[in-house]
Amino acid sequence: MSSRWRQIWPPLVAVILFLALWQVSVSWFHVEKWMLPAPTDIWREGIASASSLKGHTLATLRLTMIGFPLGVAAGLICAVLLHIVPWTARALYPLLILSQNVPVIALGPLLVIWFGFGQLPKIILIVLVCFFPVAVAGMGGLAQTDRMMLQFMKMAGATRRQIFTKLELPHALPSLFSGIKISAAYAVTGAVVAELIGGNNGLGYYMQIQKSAYRTDRMFVAIILSVLLSLLLFAAVVLLEKWLVRWKPRRDA
Repeated sequence: MSSRWRQIWPPLVAVILFLALWQVSVSWFHVEKWMLPAPTDIWREGIASASSLKGHTLATLRLTMIGFPLGVAAGLICAVLLHIVPWTARALYPLLILSQNVPVIALGPLLVIWFGFGQLPKIILIVLVCFFPVAVAGMGGLAQTDRMMLQFMKMAGATRRQIFTKLELPHALPSLFSGIKISAAYAVTGAVVAELIGGNNGLGYYMQIQKSAYRTDRMFVAIILSVLLSLLLFAAVVLLEKWLVRWKPRRDA
C-alpha cells in the first residue's frame, strides 16, 4: 500500500498545485469568465449541466465502444497479415505510414461527403485513429519472437499455425497491449473530433455549440469528461492486460 501511495501522491500534489495556481491567477488578474473560467466555475457548471451532459457523454461513449474494438481488430489483422506474408510488409508498410500523415481533421469532411452524416463516417475515423498503433506494436512484437524457441518448435515438428498460436502470439501480447493502450488514449479523442465534424449529439457536438455561445466553462466540462472517458478506457485495457498476460514478471515500483 505504501509503495502505491508513493506512486500516486506526486502527480496528485502537482494537480492540486496547478488548480490552486489557476484559481488564484484568474482571481488576481481579473480574467473574464468567457475567456478563462476558474476551476470553481467549471465545477459549478459541471454540476448544473449534469443532466444535459449525460446524453452527450453516453453518445460519445457508445461511438467509442464501437470504433475502438473495430480499430484494434483491424490493427491486429493487419499486423498478422504483414507478419505471415512478408512481401505484404514491404508493399503495404509505407502506405500505413502515409495514412497517418493525413490530418484527421482534413479527412473527416471527406468521409462525411462519401458516407453522409450518420454513424459510419465517425466510426471509420475512429478506426483510422486506433488501428495504426496496434498494427505497428503487433508487428514489432511478432518479429521479436524468441529464436531459440522458434527453432525448437520447428525441430519438434510444429505446424505454422501451432508456432503462431503457441509461441509468436503469446510472446507478442505485451507489445500488442502497448499499442492497444495508445489506441485507447486516442479513441475518445477520435470520437470527439468526429462529432465536431458532423453530428447532432456527443461531447464534440456539445463543444461546438458552446463555442458559438462563448461558454468556455461548459467547453472545459466537456473536455474533462472526454479525459475521464479516456482514462477509464485506458484502465480497462490495463486490467485486461493483467488478466491475459499473467506470466509477465512485475517490475519493481
